[in-house]
Amino acid sequence: MKKILSLLIISLSCICNTSHAQNGQKKLSDYVNPNIGTAHSRWFFYTPAAVPFGLAKLGPSTNAHYGNVQGWEATGYDDRDTSIEGFACLHEFQVGGIVLAPSVGKLQTIPGTLENPDEGYRSRFDRKDEYATSGYYSVLLKDYKVKAELTATKRVGFQRYTFPKSSESHIIFDIGNRQGESGAVKESKVMMTEDGRIEGYVITNPEYVKKYQAGAEVAMYFSAVLDKKPKAFGVFNKEGTLASKKEISGIGAGLYLTFDTKENETITVKVGLSYTSVANARLNLNSEAKNTNFDKAKKEALATWNEYLGRITVEGKNDTDKIKFYTGLYHALLGRGLYNDVNGAYPMNNGEIGQIPLNSKGIPKHNCYNTDAIWGGFWNLTQLWALAYPDYYADWVQGQLLVYKDAGWLGDGLANSKYVSGVGTNFTGLAIASAYNSGIQNFDVALGYEAALKNEITWKDRIEGAGKMDVKQFIENGYSPQIEDIGFNTITEGSGFSASHTLEYSYSAFAVAQFAKSLGKTKDYDQLIKLSKGWKLLYDSESKFIRPKYANGKFVDNFDPSQPWRGFQEGNAWQYTFYVPHDIEELVETLGKDTFNNRLETIFEASQKNVFGGGTKIDAFAGLSGFYNHGNQPNLHISWLFNFSGKPYLTQKWVHAICDEFYGTEGIHGYGYGQDEDQGQLGSWYVMSSIGLFDVKGLTEINPSYQISSPIFDKITIKLPKSLNRKDFIIEVSDNSKKNVYLQEASFNNTSLKNLKISLEDIKKGGLIKMAVGDKPCQKWSN
Repeated sequence: MKKILSLLIISLSCICNTSHAQNGQKKLSDYVNPNIGTAHSRWFFYTPAAVPFGLAKLGPSTNAHYGNVQGWEATGYDDRDTSIEGFACLHEFQVGGIVLAPSVGKLQTIPGTLENPDEGYRSRFDRKDEYATSGYYSVLLKDYKVKAELTATKRVGFQRYTFPKSSESHIIFDIGNRQGESGAVKESKVMMTEDGRIEGYVITNPEYVKKYQAGAEVAMYFSAVLDKKPKAFGVFNKEGTLASKKEISGIGAGLYLTFDTKENETITVKVGLSYTSVANARLNLNSEAKNTNFDKAKKEALATWNEYLGRITVEGKNDTDKIKFYTGLYHALLGRGLYNDVNGAYPMNNGEIGQIPLNSKGIPKHNCYNTDAIWGGFWNLTQLWALAYPDYYADWVQGQLLVYKDAGWLGDGLANSKYVSGVGTNFTGLAIASAYNSGIQNFDVALGYEAALKNEITWKDRIEGAGKMDVKQFIENGYSPQIEDIGFNTITEGSGFSASHTLEYSYSAFAVAQFAKSLGKTKDYDQLIKLSKGWKLLYDSESKFIRPKYANGKFVDNFDPSQPWRGFQEGNAWQYTFYVPHDIEELVETLGKDTFNNRLETIFEASQKNVFGGGTKIDAFAGLSGFYNHGNQPNLHISWLFNFSGKPYLTQKWVHAICDEFYGTEGIHGYGYGQDEDQGQLGSWYVMSSIGLFDVKGLTEINPSYQISSPIFDKITIKLPKSLNRKDFIIEVSDNSKKNVYLQEASFNNTSLKNLKISLEDIKKGGLIKMAVGDKPCQKWSN
């Protein structure tokens, strides 16, 4: 049995917040709490030891080796668990592995179970002995009296362990086992080199890769150096251990190191990571961290985070709101990380190694990024990127086009260039069009337009990974027909999600139509703008809902607008009827302004009683049958629709209510209760809404604008690096409070606002919005 450490034996100074500035002022990273919402969270959600958009993403695992059946379920770290099994270096959508774990005493090489930690190398821990922020993590492993600390550079993970006095201190490299969303292991290898490095790889078959690109695989490579030589070593797999052997291959492969340690002796492991080769993992390590120790890496990681978080500073009287804000911004900047090496090498879609062009200094001209589907990302992520991180947005576009050049189709989601759509649609063309119309044009525009147009109108030889397998029907008939007996699938003849697909394709057609118009592609524009009206073919004037149709043109029978999954992906007709963001003025007219407003207000009044979604049920899909579900993407824009229907004060009311009630600061109540925070989408929705800027149309118009609401904060400053040629943009709010949520006055650069919107171009030029708020609705902007 492991020894259970008495709480009186040890206290860790690292558990207190160590990232305060010397003058006592809080840094922005001090407001970041990665543990918020970690009950029932996804694999990529809890990776505190990382830098913005980095490849190395380190974090503790409580249940990672359990994996998940379908590739999307919660796995990795859960706030309700009480033991840690190890520290994985890679956490990405459908990508995960390279696990290290320290222990003391009898060597154990399996992780053990949550029910019985003593079965394996996992250890119990207390959350009072755990500290996490953006860029750093530490915890006391109680069973071993070992303090574990994690930090990272872009492509190098750092793990530092402080051991007790022992002749049986171990570090294991658990390489060949399934981790989180990684899928089953196909092959792995780990070895100790002559110069003492630990190196190897693992190749996996993630569930989404299997679904959307059958036969493809994901490979992860590493090269690790330690600052102390072991006294003994060996390898292991599920059959047992082999002492003094330096190399092992196959499923379950791992390697262990044993040390004599003094009391409070530290051992640091630097792990270079790559998705292309061990040699490039070694290169990444040498390039980014050869002469960097743990403390320096930690300091630089925190500095990087504070620089990125500092592009938007918020001021106010409520620290809870700041914690929500900067934790949300952290998640938006954490997801969708690098997958190319420092030398520009990257894994191609076909399994070969590609090369990103280099500039005159030998630096890649752009990067490529892993990404969950951009489904819904236009109501959070891309708006935030365009506002404060246009440099990343440009990089993201070029990475997407890299895969298009390699494989011929845009991918809505990517895992090391492999297609992992997840939802069977594809909004990447919309995101590219939005970037262009937002002034982000430093990419191959001709190629970007070609890819976006192909994504909208081409079905010949379309592959599963590109999604939209029913687009032929949409192009020829204006809508996707409902097929009742194919479940969640989509085929050439139609879909089980026909209505939501029609709405989505209509919206993305509008976006690419604006791209075409900007480029003078009149013929394409005419075709696309006609397709953008496809939503009208599914509008049922009798029920006043969007309603799926069969191929014969008849509406589906036995229609229940509350029923999810029948014609609507991850939602229902109550939610999706408002999914006409590009034509919202016409939707208001079609429903009738009174019906529109009354239905929308009733929806929010009813949904507030259920925490604007799934209530307190811990489930990613809780709320799918309700009127409004903030825990999922399909209707994240609708609280802002009152700005288009003559009652903007109701947008102000309900946006504040959602920010205050749906979002929390606890492990269980974070993003709703166990809701699905898809790589920063819910976090960035909070960021945008809390500063009072949001675009229902997802920046798809030519010269796009943000709608304006009343911010949560007293002052917001958007300040970008000088190299991005943006002026400072400031919002100041007088008389702000939790009761004063209604705009009374608003001006931009001393000119009163006649409409509650501001163009992105005006924001770029800089200036000051002054607002006054009160506790009563103001009719000034009503019409």
